[in-house]
Amino acid sequence: MEKLTFDRHTSAQFNAELEGARKHLMEMGGLVEQQIDVAFRSLMSVDTELAAKAIKMDKDVNKMELMIDKETTHILAKRNPAASDLRFIISVTKTVNDLERIGDEAAKIAKQAIELSDSGSGPQGFVELRHIGEKVRQMVHMSLDAFARLDADAALSVMHQDEAVDLEYGTAIRTLVTKMMEDPRSISRALNVMWALRSLERIGDHARNVAESVIYLVKGKDVRHKKLDKITEQLKKLD
Repeated sequence: MEKLTFDRHTSAQFNAELEGARKHLMEMGGLVEQQIDVAFRSLMSVDTELAAKAIKMDKDVNKMELMIDKETTHILAKRNPAASDLRFIISVTKTVNDLERIGDEAAKIAKQAIELSDSGSGPQGFVELRHIGEKVRQMVHMSLDAFARLDADAALSVMHQDEAVDLEYGTAIRTLVTKMMEDPRSISRALNVMWALRSLERIGDHARNVAESVIYLVKGKDVRHKKLDKITEQLKKLD
């Protein structure tokens, strides 16, 4: 793995500002991971109190987004960063945006838990939901860990997992459609599960985006909208 080193500046304040942005990004990531956990548990147990907590946490995530945006804007305007410092600020900005979107999707999952509770049903019997949920939560954790360790290989692994989740998501949706056709009484519950699955799939997409930001930060390559095999080949040439 290529080791990225950041310039140490004569200005101690500049160093502190960069470190502050990094620290707050990791804190925001930790909060988002907690929110996903609370939202997913609320869904699986149809717990409206947990669901309300997950929805409330989204406000804290949004506050952190605004705070970090303010920090990075200040650095760009005052410090005029270049080279690796500029890549770092750009990557932080993109990652913060994806984390905020993940928080939005976690809140949507919690809302599905509330709707299931209101209808007196739950997600029992939909084994795909738990499996995809666990995989997506792992992807978010791995992408943030890759950012913290500046690990492009780990980021690439997250991107591979996203492709697997997309395949599972497609299979799960087809299974749900079949169940609704076979038993019209299951339609309402199946739709709630379907929307929750959609949010999980979107969280996986945002985790992949974070991984792409890590690769850009570490390798200096923009790998958005590229096929995974091409990205893998490209990164091997840079090792």
